[in-house]
Amino acid sequence: MAVRIRMKKMGRTNRPFFRVVAVDARGARDGRVLEYLGLYDPMLDDTDARATLNGARIDHWISVGAQPSDKVRVLIKKYGTNGTHAEQQKAALAKYKTPKKFTPPTPLTKFKSQDELEAEELAAEKAAAEQAAAAKAAAAEAAAAPAAEEAAPAEAQG
Repeated sequence: MAVRIRMKKMGRTNRPFFRVVAVDARGARDGRVLEYLGLYDPMLDDTDARATLNGARIDHWISVGAQPSDKVRVLIKKYGTNGTHAEQQKAALAKYKTPKKFTPPTPLTKFKSQDELEAEELAAEKAAAEQAAAAKAAAAEAAAAPAAEEAAPAEAQG
């Protein structure tokens, strides 16, 4: 059986990633796999972090006669067992492995406790009661003003 080391396309529309696999050369691109040998994610920003290969297994398959595809041959040359970019890859992968500090977004409004909400409600009721009392006083004053005007001219005439 002729074995090839090539990439199997996975992912979704506009977000591809590839698995580096050992397959029968006569099979389909995404067909049955003999062994998974690594990953290649072209969407990562850092070029050296894109490929993750199992160098020992790739060396085994090459030793038994497997032929890598052109793109996989380049990846093996760069990131394989004795790759030219092995040190840069380790640094890039370490950077991606470190957890990012998460700072939650600040809320637009401050959340209030139940006690604060009850205190605001009581203050609003008190303000409404004061407004109602002031309105009653103003109405009583307005009603008393015409009666006082009528009494004042009568005293002036007399």
